[in-house]
Formats: sequence, structure tokens, C-alpha cells
Amino acid sequence: MTPFLRTGPADGASPILLTSPHSGTQLPAAFLRSTRLPPAALRRIEDCHVGALLAASVAAGLPLLEATHSRAYLDLNRAEDELDPAMLSGPLLVGGTAMVPNLTDRLRRGYGLLPRIAAPNQPIYPGRIPATEAEARIAALHRPWHGAIARSLTAARARHGFAILVDCHSMPTPDGLPAADLVIGDLHGQSADGHLVARLESIFAGLGLKVSRNVPYAGGHTTERHAAPGMGIHAIQLEFDRKLYMHPESLRPHAGFASLSATIAAALIGFADALPNLALGMRQTHENSLAAE
Repeated sequence: MTPFLRTGPADGASPILLTSPHSGTQLPAAFLRSTRLPPAALRRIEDCHVGALLAASVAAGLPLLEATHSRAYLDLNRAEDELDPAMLSGPLLVGGTAMVPNLTDRLRRGYGLLPRIAAPNQPIYPGRIPATEAEARIAALHRPWHGAIARSLTAARARHGFAILVDCHSMPTPDGLPAADLVIGDLHGQSADGHLVARLESIFAGLGLKVSRNVPYAGGHTTERHAAPGMGIHAIQLEFDRKLYMHPESLRPHAGFASLSATIAAALIGFADALPNLALGMRQTHENSLAAE
């Protein structure tokens, strides 16, 4: 079982690492036999085509890690303990000890590490699944994925003095909120230096996208887990409105796909070009902070 696809070097040659945890499409045969939903319904939980949207950015030299398996099978943007105990037969063991579930709001809504539903009123499983199956998915996919991210960010920081994780997603058009083509999440200022986020927001806005910050998506487990701004590792989440590049009902790309892909590449390359000056500013800010202590 291949846990992810890597495009580009893993040695930190670029200070930026792109990730797409929700655009995987593989649905193992045993899983399909265990679910009550057809593949077409299961695919609706995915961030369809996001990896392909990033192809122009990868061609310009930015490395990408993309999930291989569908989010319906296992959600890489959730913590290992975001598991609904009501879904499992038997306790989930970690090192011989039963895991205590982390009952987050995401999990309560049905979108935990092993999603309970593909959409409201669309349960994925007809009954409980063996805890050993959950353990196997975590070992095969979740741990290798996050291990690869950590190693890549460590290598980038060693070469550049800092590293930036850009975790890429797509979103349905938000209801009841001002229209935004892109939501940039930094855990409300906790996962990345503010100068970095402000510059990236400015670049995307300058390319014609309507940008919101942290509303309604501030960041998920990936940004929470890997961000360490005080140690030079920054994490930013990007959520692009799906209507910009595909038909939400059919999940098929439309004429806007190429344009958005080019816009993303232009923004990320412009951001990469600005990093040397931004890094200098970050170091000065850090030194001033230390002097004031």
C-alpha cells in the first residue's frame, strides 16, 4: 500500500512544502465491500483534483506530497485519537494501551480520522468496524504521511533556516458568509509568522482572488501538528472554492481549472521569491522580542 505520492525533492531544496491530504482517490476493494455507499458518493468527501491543480506549481520547482487514498477511507488531516469509539468493535490499542478518543467537534459531526459519514444522512458503514482495521490504516497511511512531512520540513529548515508547510484543500462555497475564493488559515495567528501570511494573502488578492483569513477554516490537524513558528517551521492552510475549477455536482473540472492552477503557481512562486526578505524581517522581529524579555 503506497501511503502518498511525492513529486519533487525531499532534501529541503525548497523552503516550501506543498501537501494535499484530501485529493487521494484510492478505495480498497475490501473497504468497498464493507460500505453501504457507492464510490461516486464516497468521492464527494474528497478535495477533488487539488493535486492536479498544483501541477503548475510543482513544475515551477515546489515539492508536493499528495495522498493516495480517499479521505473516506482515512482522513490524514485528523489526529490519531480523533476516532469515534461507537464505530469500532473493541478498543483501539496504542503500545498495548487503549486509546482515549479525542471527541472534537469534527469527530462529533462525523468527520473524524475514519469518517462516519460521506455527507449528512449518508453513513459510510452499516455497522461497527474492527479496531484492528483502524490500527492497520493508521500504520499504513497516517504515520508514514506525517513522518514524511516532518522529515521534509526538518530538511528545509536545515538548509534555509526556516520551512513553510502549505497545506492545500478545496471547500464548498461557504453559506451565510461574505464570498471568498480562498480562505487562508493560520490557526488565528498561531501556526505561522504574521508577515508570511500577510504577504501570501496580498499576493493572492493582487492576482484577483477574494481572500478571507481563518473564517470559516482556520486550519486542521496538519497545521496544528507540524507548526512550530518559534523554531522556524510555519504552517499555512489554503482552502479554494471548488466552484472556481470544477462543477460541484459532477466533480468534473471546468474551463476555470487551468486559470486557477496558473494563478496558484504564480502566487506561490511570487511568495517563494519574497521569502529571503521576509526571513530577514522574521529574524529581526525575533531578535527584538528576545531583547525585550
